[in-house]
Amino acid sequence: MQQTPLNVPKSAWRQDDELEIFSDAVGQFFEKECAPHVPEWRKAGVVPKEVWKKAGEMGLLGASVPEEYGGAGGDFRHEAIIIEQQQWKGIDGFGITLHNAIIAPYITAYGTEEQKRRWLPGICTGDIVTAIAMTEPGAGSDLQGMKTTAKRDGDDYIINGSKTFISNGQTANLILLCVKTDPSLGAKGISIIGVETDKVEGFRRGRNLEKVGQHAADTSELFFDDVRVPASNLLGEVEGKGFIQLMQKLPQERHIIGLQGIGMIERAIHETVEYVKNRKAFGGTIFDFQNTQFKLAECKTEATVAKVFGDHCTELLLKEELDAATASMSKYWISDLQCKIIDECLQLHGGFGYMDEYPIAQMYADARVQRIYGGANEVMKMLIARTL
Repeated sequence: MQQTPLNVPKSAWRQDDELEIFSDAVGQFFEKECAPHVPEWRKAGVVPKEVWKKAGEMGLLGASVPEEYGGAGGDFRHEAIIIEQQQWKGIDGFGITLHNAIIAPYITAYGTEEQKRRWLPGICTGDIVTAIAMTEPGAGSDLQGMKTTAKRDGDDYIINGSKTFISNGQTANLILLCVKTDPSLGAKGISIIGVETDKVEGFRRGRNLEKVGQHAADTSELFFDDVRVPASNLLGEVEGKGFIQLMQKLPQERHIIGLQGIGMIERAIHETVEYVKNRKAFGGTIFDFQNTQFKLAECKTEATVAKVFGDHCTELLLKEELDAATASMSKYWISDLQCKIIDECLQLHGGFGYMDEYPIAQMYADARVQRIYGGANEVMKMLIARTL
């Protein structure tokens, strides 16, 4: 499926010739249409809208959306392939996985028939770019603590509040917004409402936030001041279901973060092996030193364990058996390992590893947020501990 430093036997879900063909096509798209432009995207802080349209034309958007709504009719295996190839080709910052494998499934699973037909075709062509807005300035991983409200007013909701750290925030024209439709009910008062940004007044995008890494990703503050949206935009059209919807879909999101970590780990090891075998020092190469070989042996072993576990979690997800605790293990353990291995790989690059022009330096900065978003790793450990 891709040539990487790991020689892991194919798990059951990978044993499909059509997946091989799909993987090659995805890899070629990222390599030809994206990789040459990543430096300019990183400087601009955003991926241009036309790239979304090209991805739609290639059939990469809505890969797991049913064909009747304009999608490719695939499943999570196809999303996993896109994640792997995106990381392998170094296309960090393009929010395709958020769009495809996190947001579209909310609409597919919980949307009314009218909502599916209104939103999913555009999601698959790239005419609609999506975001999901959970996090608020005063309530990070504590979703129950959100303050944004949506009050019913006839056939509309009036929304007030703000969100922060929203991926695709500068680009998205459909935002799945987490709100309190009844603040007195705690978690049972949370709902998700689709905000079509081109059709409302009172919606403002804040600044494109400057981050340690993920520089090509547009991550933003969002503000809602008496934003009026039709009541028909309430996801599923039943109030108070938002927290349950989030809890049912968060395991997939957290496992996705684990898969992203594995992809970047493989690229980091590959880049480092190439570097140390060519970098001359003390009459030989860096690779000739026993310390280099031992460090890379440790990295490869740990990465192999991570990939086997990641494939196992994917199989569970495909069977709808991936529980919150196991997904939390995937997210926390692999993202921790990702940062550890990339740090080891950067060290083997010496001073050049600290130069931003080298991929390993960019990976070092990009990886750090993996331990934070999707729920901080400390929260993942709490969820795992509850099963003891």
